[in-house]
Amino acid sequence: MELLSQRSQSTRRSPLGYVRYPQSFICTSFYQNHVVHAVFFCHTWLHILDNPAVVCWSFTSWNLAAVLLKQFIKHHWEEQEENFVPPVVSTSEKVVVRQLLLTSLDDSNGKIRTAIGMAVAAIGQNDWPEDWPELLPFLLKLIGDQSNGDGVRGALRCLALLSDDLDDTCIPKLVPELFPSLYRIISSPQLYENSLRGKAVGIVHSCISMLGSMSGVYKRETVSLMTSMLDPLMEQFSIILNAPVLSQNPGDWSMQMEVMKCLLQLIQNFPRLPEAKISAVLAPLWQTFVSSFKVYHLSTIQSSEDVDSVGYDSDGSERSLETFGIQLFELWTTIVGNSLLAKVIAGNIKELAYYTISFQQITEEQVQNWSRDANQYVADEDDVTYSCRVSGSLLLEEIVTAYEDYGIDSVLEASQICFRESHELKQAGSADWWRLHEASLFALGSLSEHLCDAQDCGYNVRDLLEKMLIDIMGTGVQQYPFLHARAFSVVAKFSSLISKGICEQYLCNAAHAIASDVPPPVKVGACRALAQLLPESNQSSVQPNIMGILSSLVDLLRQASEETLHLVLETLQSAIKSGGEQATSIEPVISPIILDVWAQHIADPFISMDAVEVLEAIKNAPGCLQPLVSRILPTIGSILSKSKIQPDGLVAGSLDLLTMILKNAPAAVVKAVFDTCFTFIIQITLESDDHAEMQNATECLAAFISGGRQELLVWGGEPGSTLKMLLSAASRLLDPELESSVSLFVGSYILQLILHLPSHLSPHIPELIAAIVRRMQSSDIAGLKSSLVVIIARLVHLSAPNVDQFVNLLLAIPAEGYGNSLAYIMSEWSQLQGEIQGAYQIKVTTTALALLICTRHPELSRIEVNGHLVKTSAGITTRSKARVTPDYWTKIPLPSKIFSLLADTLAEIQEQVSDDADNVCEEDSDWEEVHNGDANPHDMLYAASVPSNANPSAEHLNAMAKVFDEDEDDSYDDDLAKTDSLNEVKLLDFLTGTFINLWDSDRPLFEYLLQGLTNPQRVALEKVLQK
Repeated sequence: MELLSQRSQSTRRSPLGYVRYPQSFICTSFYQNHVVHAVFFCHTWLHILDNPAVVCWSFTSWNLAAVLLKQFIKHHWEEQEENFVPPVVSTSEKVVVRQLLLTSLDDSNGKIRTAIGMAVAAIGQNDWPEDWPELLPFLLKLIGDQSNGDGVRGALRCLALLSDDLDDTCIPKLVPELFPSLYRIISSPQLYENSLRGKAVGIVHSCISMLGSMSGVYKRETVSLMTSMLDPLMEQFSIILNAPVLSQNPGDWSMQMEVMKCLLQLIQNFPRLPEAKISAVLAPLWQTFVSSFKVYHLSTIQSSEDVDSVGYDSDGSERSLETFGIQLFELWTTIVGNSLLAKVIAGNIKELAYYTISFQQITEEQVQNWSRDANQYVADEDDVTYSCRVSGSLLLEEIVTAYEDYGIDSVLEASQICFRESHELKQAGSADWWRLHEASLFALGSLSEHLCDAQDCGYNVRDLLEKMLIDIMGTGVQQYPFLHARAFSVVAKFSSLISKGICEQYLCNAAHAIASDVPPPVKVGACRALAQLLPESNQSSVQPNIMGILSSLVDLLRQASEETLHLVLETLQSAIKSGGEQATSIEPVISPIILDVWAQHIADPFISMDAVEVLEAIKNAPGCLQPLVSRILPTIGSILSKSKIQPDGLVAGSLDLLTMILKNAPAAVVKAVFDTCFTFIIQITLESDDHAEMQNATECLAAFISGGRQELLVWGGEPGSTLKMLLSAASRLLDPELESSVSLFVGSYILQLILHLPSHLSPHIPELIAAIVRRMQSSDIAGLKSSLVVIIARLVHLSAPNVDQFVNLLLAIPAEGYGNSLAYIMSEWSQLQGEIQGAYQIKVTTTALALLICTRHPELSRIEVNGHLVKTSAGITTRSKARVTPDYWTKIPLPSKIFSLLADTLAEIQEQVSDDADNVCEEDSDWEEVHNGDANPHDMLYAASVPSNANPSAEHLNAMAKVFDEDEDDSYDDDLAKTDSLNEVKLLDFLTGTFINLWDSDRPLFEYLLQGLTNPQRVALEKVLQK
């Protein structure tokens, strides 16, 4: 009654007797009060929508009605859905609701059709095809009815929404029935508007995409389906693409864009279709490319009017000439990457490169945005923002990759032409001449690696670059800031190729630029040049100017923000590393400023990390460690002592800073940090609930153990107190009640305890294993589980040569839901082994598995673990299909799984190692011992720490490094593990020894395990057994 009394003057009784309440009240009241009766809700909803006399709808109300219908389906339709809210719609009600919605798809109101189409699509994602088989036949019938234009529009809209859920069971039947209707719509511009024709092309795109995903299993069938559609499609695509792009209005070229998406899917998914058929659209596509550049150049590159306007289609996707150009480049990149089509367009590659570079000119919108905001300029350059410039660079790279020497020739010639044209424009007095010059440099810079290699192979890249760079020196920085900024960036990328004189000139120019009043983009480019050139320059020429450069960078630091701050900090780091003997005088000037930046941006992980890296460069400079530590420790100690009252992020950042100080620090520094901060860090570990604080405290404690080792235990005063604190911290980090992310780095911490305090840890190993098992069982993060598996593996090594005793220990420790810890650990380990990353981690776990299988402990055979995944249905798995027939794992004995995992690793190594490297390994002294049967895996493992007289070939070492990432890695976690003697183990030799030992000592077991291997695994074993 209150609502009735408050209604406006326009609120009156309708001819049907309904009160015209505010629309939001009607919508929400029906949803809230009648959701228990789905049929009534939908009847009412449709009645309200379909009776203008009931409600005077605003745009907001239409949206609200559509949202409520969508929420009704989302919350009440399917009990298994994550967002389900009781009550559930009954099966009988679902049948009626589905029918009600289908009969309204041809409503004359476009908003109603859209809302109902979305509802039908939402239900279809759950019910179709198993529970709603009549959906597609109904939509096909509606699309095929030429007399019902609204029905065609509604069905097409609905099918467009459903198209992503089409699977391999319906596509073969659907395409032959649907394609004629879609083709009729696409080929009838006089009957259907472009937006509807675009929807039809979009459905064709989805069908091609699905057929492509099926082609691996159903190659003949999918190719047959595609071939039947190809000729009429190519005919229509050619007609659509042949129309030149005349304006920036998306309505003029939206159809071309949809066609290009189809062609992209077609070439990607069916690269071997007859090139003659695809070639038919290449000429019209070129027409689109060239005509669109003319419009793009006038309206986007040069235009200063309405440069911020961007259009959007009905799906919310951006529609602008920029996105159109990006789509063009993606399609041309795919064409160039197709070996058949690349031959067809080979004669036009130079023109393609020329237009690509022309497209890469800075637009007027970019000029305005980057002039206003240097941060945006840095972000767009560093983050490879989606644009024609970036997409064009990808195309040029594909041209060089696909056409090799001819591609490099084409790009260099196109750059030369653009440079020459820019010079002609300059002579003619054009204000925009610099854009082509900058685009040429940008294009060359994006191919810097390829072009540096090309120079070594005889191409004269240097002369072209130097000519372009020298030409820029004679122009004004204020008038052409983006051109000068690009020149600095290009010098940084080609510093190894450009002459020393030009590099030194640009180094001087960069130093002058950061100290001068020049536009921000120029300073950005200057910083890039300094960051690259300073470490490469002759130190004797740099030293006299280094203090001036540092002073200018400090001034920039005070003005910088966000993205530019990152760049200035990076440049400062390079300058400090180039400081040489002046390092001692650098520290008191720069450290306080960097610490201030670090404190101000502690909540920004990227900036604070950059600041810590600058402080690390100061720390590593001669004579700077002690003063830096003396400056940092009092403040950090004070922060950690009152950790609970600090601002967010400050404690975690302080711990990260301490970890950097402890890294590779001498014992005296480690002790100084210990005396000031250790007990506070332990307290944080035991009491904090902050994820970042706990993770960083864990890493800091690991650094303490790595740096202090045995001496750490006597620094705490009372005997045993330090060890007790370390074990208490481990216990908290392994608490199963903690969230998994809190314990993420506990594996690295416990590893340090094992490596550096093994005798002190030994009495506590049973409790440690029990805690690890509880932590693993409560964790939902595979990375944490994997790191704890590495700890178990390292304990296996610690128990050698009595590994069977370690197995017995695991058998004696209970595990919830399993007979013992061995059963649980091995079930997880066998599943996670393939996901373990890092050279050290792979080596530790793989060799530990070998040690376990060599025990031939009887309990191992009694454990069954997951074998391989069985797919219950071929092709695409929809949600409804997955519910009916879920996939499952086979079960196999643990020794069979271990044997398979070891064979997998062996095969992977053999794939990378050359035949010559294999021969070198065969001649290795260790190999000879194993081959002669004089060694077992235990002997081999622990003799591996003794330097070998053999010198493996470079090819062998490089191959091994490629397989197991054994390259230079600066991650601190790897640094902590470098002291482990297991790093000296030669994994290939160790696995070979394991298999030969099993072959010689237990032939029946070996042959039994061999039966479960795949053919590639057997081949790998045969190679080592035959030697």
